[in-house]
Parts: sequence; structure tokens; C-alpha cells
Amino acid sequence: SFIGEESVAAGEGSILTDNPTWIIDPIDGTTNFVHRFPFVAVSIGFVVNKKMEFGIVYSCIEDKMYTARNGKGAFCNGQKLQVSGQEDITKSLLVTELGSNRDPEAIKIILSNMERLLSIPVHG
Repeated sequence: SFIGEESVAAGEGSILTDNPTWIIDPIDGTTNFVHRFPFVAVSIGFVVNKKMEFGIVYSCIEDKMYTARNGKGAFCNGQKLQVSGQEDITKSLLVTELGSNRDPEAIKIILSNMERLLSIPVHG
């Protein structure tokens, strides 16, 4: 099976089944791309039995290829990635995506979540 982010965004339906399925977003960061903000990528995932088996993200502007396989770790341009080991959340950096949904109820939930995160407090 095949699920394309751009076709789903255009209103086509899709249902994730147990079938082997490719999930592709050819312009991940479409809004960034439209506004010439240089953070866009090509994202590809492969799912079997609704479980992610592997994923590939190519960050076009940075020329970085991120790969990950279930149980095998994650890599950037072939170099193994590791988490920092930082356990103190007050020393963490918060990065978020607010999405494009401007429905009043969605905005209310997003802002409530942001308020909870920012009150932790985080480092930045």
C-alpha cells in the first residue's frame, strides 16, 4: 500500500492497514518551502502490521540523510546518533511545531499544551 502526505492533505482518504505500506511526504515542511524558509525534507517510512520498520529523512538544504530501522538505531550520513543522556528537564531545549489547524478548539488545546510545557520550566 501507499500513503502520500500531499494526497491526504488534498482530501484523499487513507487507512493504515496491516499491509506493508510506504508512507511518503515528498515536501516535508511544505509551508517552510512555500515561504523559502530553508528547513524542508523528503520523508519516507515503511510500515508492516501498523508498525514502523524503517524511515529515511533527507534534509535537502543541509544535505543530511537520516535513517533509522526498528531495533537497529538511528544514523545521520552513516554516523550513529545517540540521545544526550540529559535527565534534568530544566536543562532541556523545547522545540515544537504548532501545525496548520486554526480551528478555535485546536488552537485552545495547542496553547494549553504550550502553557504546561513552558511552566516546567525548560532551559529554552
